[in-house]
Amino acid sequence: MSQFWLAFGFGLVTASVLAIAAVGLSLQFGITNYINFAYGDFMALGAYLSYYFNAEIFHINIWIAMVFGSVIMGVLAVLINQFLLSPFARRFNKSFYVLIVTFGLSLILLNLLYSIWGANNRTYSMKLEIYKHIGPFLLNKYQIIVMIISVAVMVGVHLMLKTTRLGKSMRAMSDNTTLAMTSGIDTKRITTITWFLSGLLAGLAGTVLGITESQITPSSGELFLFVIFAAVIVGGVGSIYGAMAGALLIGLATEISAAYINPAYKLDIAFAILILTLLFRPNGLFARPGKA
Repeated sequence: MSQFWLAFGFGLVTASVLAIAAVGLSLQFGITNYINFAYGDFMALGAYLSYYFNAEIFHINIWIAMVFGSVIMGVLAVLINQFLLSPFARRFNKSFYVLIVTFGLSLILLNLLYSIWGANNRTYSMKLEIYKHIGPFLLNKYQIIVMIISVAVMVGVHLMLKTTRLGKSMRAMSDNTTLAMTSGIDTKRITTITWFLSGLLAGLAGTVLGITESQITPSSGELFLFVIFAAVIVGGVGSIYGAMAGALLIGLATEISAAYINPAYKLDIAFAILILTLLFRPNGLFARPGKA
């Protein structure tokens, strides 16, 4: 089997996880207009919540545990915004201050995860699956399911944004919050729903990352966050479809390059693509006006 196609298959898996995470971050940024540096820790917390339901207490199926962990992470994201981030945003009216708060929140969540679960790697309770040849690719059942979940999420987000009243309100608010308010859109409600969806997708991405890598650690989300930022910026900050495209590009590039050079340079490859994009397409591939 060709080394290229093996790497291409793994790249699709990485891109699937990355797309879920990047879309969640882009949704939140599009509404709030500030970067959440704690997003990687949201992923890790969601992954550990799924682990709690799957391997520690209830011992339920990983996919059901993933649903519980993701939903709880969505609720926690809403509470964090309502009682921490939103008050800072209202008081200072500058995204820089909120960005600093999210950085501090990231440190708090990271240390909380270390305090509760320790530094040792944890694994989900799942049956061992062998890799099978699927066309030119070599994948296991869990990787295929993760890719299916990612496609379902992308289609779901697309349909929500294009066909539902909620999605149209989110797009209007992302374009111009003041105009959206004067048009009668309940911006507070839209913000709350957006934070729930962003937190849910972070928890989902963290869990599927743990499934594909066969382990979770408190710092796994933080390490992955840099790749998420690269995908979001390459695609165009504030563009949901740009986040999807950026995730696909970064996912494939990092895995294919790892097949021919040292895998330790994956992050370097992601940032090399980011730098080239900023040089030749400073606003990203699919930048939204006013969001780049």
